[in-house]
Amino acid sequence: MDTATRELIQKYINDNIDSFHTNRVARLKSLRLKDVLEKKNPYLFRAKNINSATDLVNAVLDARLSSSEEGMFGGFLEGLAIYVAEITCGGRKSAANGIDIELTKNNIRYLIAVKSGKNWGNSGQHAKLKDNFRTAVRILRQDRHVGEIQTTLGICYGRFTTINTGEFLHVGGQSFWHLISDDPNLYIDLIEPLGYKAEEHDKFFKEEIANLYNRCIREFTNDFCESSGAINWPRLVKFVSGNLPQYDNPN
Repeated sequence: MDTATRELIQKYINDNIDSFHTNRVARLKSLRLKDVLEKKNPYLFRAKNINSATDLVNAVLDARLSSSEEGMFGGFLEGLAIYVAEITCGGRKSAANGIDIELTKNNIRYLIAVKSGKNWGNSGQHAKLKDNFRTAVRILRQDRHVGEIQTTLGICYGRFTTINTGEFLHVGGQSFWHLISDDPNLYIDLIEPLGYKAEEHDKFFKEEIANLYNRCIREFTNDFCESSGAINWPRLVKFVSGNLPQYDNPN
């Protein structure tokens, strides 16, 4: 890859990583404890002998934030992959439903759905992806000049062997970035610019996350703890699971 192209990729990362960090903070500020609590299993917390409001809230928020960040950063990586394909291999953002990139290499038309990591989605989403591939191929086949089509699931990170499932090519990690850029080392070169202003962003994020945890611990203590400080487990269970009319009041 030439220096000019590499600099364009670095600029894209620098320009867009700010949005990732901004969205991280925005999610923190908009998060409400009860919205998270109502999706958690109070029986599990009780069985694990979690009797500290701080420990319980930390466990709930840690899981939520980890999942949220993985999703947000996955979106960033998928956008980066589309950009890389556009400026290195003449690829383009696909207009087909569920397909992210279309590019032609060695007379093969690749239809690529990009996912961040290998463990993405549920069985319904996997089935939907296959339907999207079939639909896209059927439409393209209406043009008798289209040539060979290769439906492809591209995974941004992970060390696994490229396979053809019979329905699509499954490619990830170094092989995926090589496919869309023709550069076998790009997957390594991406790591350095991702640290752009990372220390500055992390300092601000830690301040905001401390505020969130403090706010949620106070809220949990006020709503689900006795005056003694002990967790009122029946009240918490009623909040999460009470759905008969006489149990609408969590108290």
